Amino acid sequence: MKVLKLSAQGLPQSWISLEQAVTHYAADEVRWEAGGQVALFRGGHNALTGEQSQIAVASIIGTKGVPRISPFSMRPGLTNSKLFARDRNICAYCGGHFHEDELTREHIVPFAQRGVDHWMNVVTACRPCNHRKSSRTPEQAGMPLLYTPYVPSLWEDFILRNRRILADQMEFLMAHLPRNSRLHDS
Repeated sequence: MKVLKLSAQGLPQSWISLEQAVTHYAADEVRWEAGGQVALFRGGHNALTGEQSQIAVASIIGTKGVPRISPFSMRPGLTNSKLFARDRNICAYCGGHFHEDELTREHIVPFAQRGVDHWMNVVTACRPCNHRKSSRTPEQAGMPLLYTPYVPSLWEDFILRNRRILADQMEFLMAHLPRNSRLHDS
């Protein structure tokens, strides 16, 4: 389970472990929290009162300090799992829905024709369609794209990079997605 760490202003910073979240709480770096309690850590007993210390961890925390990630300079890393999630495991050529094991990263303009490995030049394709298109462009292969590629926003990237998002975390992230995001349909 991961905790969604945000800046004090509410911008996503990272997915962190429960232990990392406890460190933020213990260092008094948590400015605010949202979502439900996901863990309760118990510490030692106070010598004077006998009370046991405890830290309750929320699923979303806003931390003090200057954000490390600016939404304006963010360039999400391109991985197959994030690409397949962006495209909802749908082949851009035949429209079939496939399991990740049956999918490939397909370059619209192939490397052989000076194509680059960038969000705007890749789509999800099933292995048969990728093989059939080969080192040609969609036009050259007579295989038109069924959808267009796009660069995920900061909010979309945080959804794409975590497979086990809690309902309250997802609700928070979804509320900030661009209106035209494909992730609204997921």
